Amino acid sequence: MKKFVFLSVFFITFLFLFSGAPSAQEVKIGVCLPLSGPVSMLGLQCKTALELAADIVNNSKYKDLNVPLAGAGGIPNLKGAKVKLVFSDNQGKPELGLSETERLITQEKVVVATGCFNSSITETCSMVAERMHVPFVTFTATSPKLTQRGFEWFFRSTPTDEIFTGAMFEFLKAYEQKKKIQFKTITLLYEDTLWGRDSCRLQKAFAAKAGYKVVADIAYRHAATSLIPEIMNVKAANADVFFPTSYVSDAILMYKTMKELNYNPPMVMSSGGGYTDDNFVKAVGKDIDGLCGREEFSLALAVKKPVIAQISKLYTERSGRVLGGSAAREFTGLLALCDAINRAGSTDPEAIREAISKTDIPGEKLITPWRGIKFDKTGTNILGDAIIVQYQDGGKPCLIYPFHLATKEATYPFPKWSERK
Repeated sequence: MKKFVFLSVFFITFLFLFSGAPSAQEVKIGVCLPLSGPVSMLGLQCKTALELAADIVNNSKYKDLNVPLAGAGGIPNLKGAKVKLVFSDNQGKPELGLSETERLITQEKVVVATGCFNSSITETCSMVAERMHVPFVTFTATSPKLTQRGFEWFFRSTPTDEIFTGAMFEFLKAYEQKKKIQFKTITLLYEDTLWGRDSCRLQKAFAAKAGYKVVADIAYRHAATSLIPEIMNVKAANADVFFPTSYVSDAILMYKTMKELNYNPPMVMSSGGGYTDDNFVKAVGKDIDGLCGREEFSLALAVKKPVIAQISKLYTERSGRVLGGSAAREFTGLLALCDAINRAGSTDPEAIREAISKTDIPGEKLITPWRGIKFDKTGTNILGDAIIVQYQDGGKPCLIYPFHLATKEATYPFPKWSERK
């Protein structure tokens, strides 16, 4: 098996190196996303955001937007070469993502690859790019493990789960101090992929540092058809704070099962993912009020940064959806990548890799609530930050932390199902 894999990679690399350079009239970027399957709703939202970002770079009518390369009419240092996104569907399957990444590089001749939303698929696909010396940039995969592998061709613009998890526990401690209350115990429920397992590991580590006792640590199978046993166990643990980690279909099932079993935790602190998706919001309706979670983005930030409202309007016109965290990160990441390609002034993968490593974009040029984008030697963005939101007033995601940015005061405790209107 190892011999077969080695020969396959050798053959693919040979084809790539000797099959000719991409056209200078366009810059082909390969995008591997889950466009069908369990998390396709988020994958399609990411696709729309990427298409919008490419359009903003390629067309001069967007010059009034305060984001990188807006209205540039293409990549300036490549004589206006247009950004061409080549999409492929991994269906939420690592093995398919691997073959699709190979196809994008060897057949489509992309000069850089991105993806894959899911951390487990990103892990697999980025190994292909690393072997073939093609830059791979993820805009949404958050597992810390991805930038701990010693890769030279892998970069991540989004904050990691370590940043997101840290923000959740910072909020809990700050809220305790502010309201003169004390949380003592937490319960963890998470899906059994790389993202879920990493989230659990980090939550346990941060809980230990904060002095919270983990009274239940429960994994469930991704894309579950029932979560009744798991929620019964979570309910029996009776913790002060409940931490669920799920993609959207599981998040809907989990939340509805909580109501069905009348599980009323004092606080629910979700790990983003499905709990921030507008399909989740629509599915659970007003029952969503009281749910807290870490987020990558908030429309409330438009008060201080008008470009957010401008981009949000363009996104909604294209998709009919509200701009959310995953889409905002994809949009931001692609513009940063295009900025690097422009600075490289070349479609040579090595030149692009070098330019990506020297990226330094200030926060005022981003729609995400980060201090900027700047990569360390592992390919991690060291300027990424997280925020905490809570759904209130019939399903509105209100910014509650950091307190100096908050648009609403957090409500506590989580409303009992029996008392909801």
